[in-house]
Amino acid sequence: MPSNQFCQPPRPGASSPIQEHAFRGGPIITAIETVIPHDIMAGLVLLRIHTDAGSIHGQPVIGHGESYYLPQAVAAVLHDWMAQRLLGADALAIESHWRFLYERCASFGGFGAEMRAISAIDLALWDIAGQMLQQPIWRLLGGPVRDRVPVYNSCGGPFYGRRSQNALQSQGWPGHGASGQPGPLEDNWKSQHAAADLAEELLAEGYSAMKVWTLDQLYQAEGGHYLRPDALRQAFRQLQEVRDRVGDRIEIMFDGHGFFSLPAALKICEAIRDLRPLWLEDVLRPDCLESLEILRQRGGVPLAISEMLVTRESYRRLLQRQAADYVMADPTWVGGISETRRIAELAQLDNIPTLMHDCTGPLTLFSGIQVAAAVPNVMWQETVRAHIRTLYPLLIDTNIEIVAGQALLPESPGLGTRLLPELFQADQPGYRISRL
Repeated sequence: MPSNQFCQPPRPGASSPIQEHAFRGGPIITAIETVIPHDIMAGLVLLRIHTDAGSIHGQPVIGHGESYYLPQAVAAVLHDWMAQRLLGADALAIESHWRFLYERCASFGGFGAEMRAISAIDLALWDIAGQMLQQPIWRLLGGPVRDRVPVYNSCGGPFYGRRSQNALQSQGWPGHGASGQPGPLEDNWKSQHAAADLAEELLAEGYSAMKVWTLDQLYQAEGGHYLRPDALRQAFRQLQEVRDRVGDRIEIMFDGHGFFSLPAALKICEAIRDLRPLWLEDVLRPDCLESLEILRQRGGVPLAISEMLVTRESYRRLLQRQAADYVMADPTWVGGISETRRIAELAQLDNIPTLMHDCTGPLTLFSGIQVAAAVPNVMWQETVRAHIRTLYPLLIDTNIEIVAGQALLPESPGLGTRLLPELFQADQPGYRISRL
């Protein structure tokens, strides 16, 4: 069957054996709805896919999805292009829709907003499938392979990712997290000024690992190429206090957000080696795999690579070059639950563990947990406790539950949570709807 015939939506007045077979019995997509929650997280685009399936146990069958960064562009791709494929189509033809949309994106190198749009759609379609079958997604994926998912705390604060008070359209620059200020859950500020206190606080809550962004401040002060020895010592002084006070009871990871060149990255590896980090993440941008290969060979510090990769082929080449000790994937950037699972199983062939990224919206976290519950190769799920406790309740009706540093598996059908319906109001900035 030609690739452009994968479960094509029927044209008005037209039918074919392929279409009749493809659409037999599945719920039909009737509307695609998006909104950008400017007053909560201005970088998010939230998606609802409506169907004609009615309600099950009093809940309408609506699929929920999201993605992050340049939300206006993602919404445009969804409504102006991908809606033509989806409206009137079978909502359960998940793989068919994924492949069709991916192939069209690949035809013109569209792996930015297009891949984020595919990711949001994929989450929503899996959510619909779970609701129709009254099962959590991890069961549809063949899980469980574990009862709980280990998590670590990434040291963001309550306002990381929130818009400026003075700019409705501002969402900040990716990876340039503000230091924050003293106060409850201000983990980024505390990791720079009272890291040992933060480590003890996290241990008391049951967390066994913390990821810090102190390299952001090093980059802002020194640039990405030449790093003075005294600046390096100052940047890691707080983390040395963590080791002095709690020893190895807590793991430490460093996120470099891709700011540094290879010579600077090697200097950073030398400076943090005695801190025994679990990994160094994205100290280089992953656009040159040869540089990552050199860093892994010479740095002497385990590397986690990379939430910045957005295609399975990029991960395949990374693994082929043996340039990573861990691979990290974000379900709402790489192609949704479908592609995240494939990436994790690809890494499993090389005996390289997979890490789930989340420092954005709640459905990213829920989708990572769904994959982690069904794929043995997933090692850890990133969480930001400040987001879980302050931002996510403003977006979803059921939050993730973390006990003793582990996330409990969602038991409700589909993703296990739903975006709050009051977010989707026509008078909200960035609201759009496309109907059948």
